[in-house]
Amino acid sequence: MKRFIVQYKVKHERARENQDLIRKVFEELLGKAPAGVSYAVFKGLDGVSFLHIVSVDPKAGDNPIPQLSAFKAFQAGIRERCEEPPVTTDLEAESIGSYGF
Repeated sequence: MKRFIVQYKVKHERARENQDLIRKVFEELLGKAPAGVSYAVFKGLDGVSFLHIVSVDPKAGDNPIPQLSAFKAFQAGIRERCEEPPVTTDLEAESIGSYGF
């Protein structure tokens, strides 16, 4: 499995817009139901911090999320929406344990 997390903070006045764009990504994912991918997004209690967790099974091919039109729309303005830009952490380390993920 290829796993990574992406963390960033958006400008307060752009938080709702960011959340709406993310919801559209999930709508498209639900409609297309690509195999071999798990994706979750969490918003921090501060209302402006976002954490994306992605897991892709390499047997299923490349990560399908960047190919979604809704994700392309989400990415198009991410830098302008951010107070702190996205930081990606690759989780290619040995898994110690996991439950339900």
